[in-house]
Amino acid sequence: MEIYQLKYFVEVARENNFTKAAERLRIAQPALSQQVKNLEEELGATLFNRGRRKSSLTSAGETLLEHALLILSAENVAREAVQEVVGLKRGRLLLTTIPSISGCWLPSVIRRFRKKYPEVEMVLKEASSEEVISMVGAGDAEIGLVQAPIAATQFESGTLFEECFDLLVPSGHELAGRDKVSIRQLREESFVLYKGRARDSVIAACRKDGYEPHVACESGEIQTVQALVAAGLGVAVLPGIAAAPASKQVVRLKLTPQIRRKVLWISRKGGSLSPAAGELLKMCK
Repeated sequence: MEIYQLKYFVEVARENNFTKAAERLRIAQPALSQQVKNLEEELGATLFNRGRRKSSLTSAGETLLEHALLILSAENVAREAVQEVVGLKRGRLLLTTIPSISGCWLPSVIRRFRKKYPEVEMVLKEASSEEVISMVGAGDAEIGLVQAPIAATQFESGTLFEECFDLLVPSGHELAGRDKVSIRQLREESFVLYKGRARDSVIAACRKDGYEPHVACESGEIQTVQALVAAGLGVAVLPGIAAAPASKQVVRLKLTPQIRRKVLWISRKGGSLSPAAGELLKMCK
């Protein structure tokens, strides 16, 4: 049973005449009659009492008409719903990202998206880069924002931006008055580390310079890291977008040699993004 056959059937029922129905449908009358006949054969029931001037519904036809109208109404609702999603008048977007992006870079993008498409529901989940990669790979999110690297064979991806890490020290620290500080000068310092791949980047830089950093504390919250630096617990090396001092008790300094990171967007390879995901990605780029 096809949708178009039900449409033909309903039109004949409304007109009580095959010829008039064919004219309204703009198809040949024999073709219309054949499709109704095919429908009757499939259902094993006669749907019309055919006459020269009028064709009336049988009991089986009346039953089918009741259900056909419901089916065609549901089809229209489904079609309109899909068009609304395509037109970004409704829909749902699942996005996952590392906290430094969601807390410091993404809000302005989301604000623009929400202003342009207020009816699209957005669900944002924060996670580590490994968890973001896992969620996108499993189809639990359409787009992920992560710190490189990724397994390129599994995902579509692109670079959003690259940035340097900066050093945060308490305002009373002996290094606070300098323009630049070397990684080597931090050998005797205690570190407040920001969890995730940012942490791994900092430890790798210290090890490259020949020492293992002394870790006083680790936190997954940027505000906590900055508060602990302000309290004098240690120094912190943070991605540039997360290193804007939150108080006068914290001073931001440049590091040498530079520690850099690349921030990527990822999606499942071979999949197609929803219109909402595609539009958000354009805004991110």
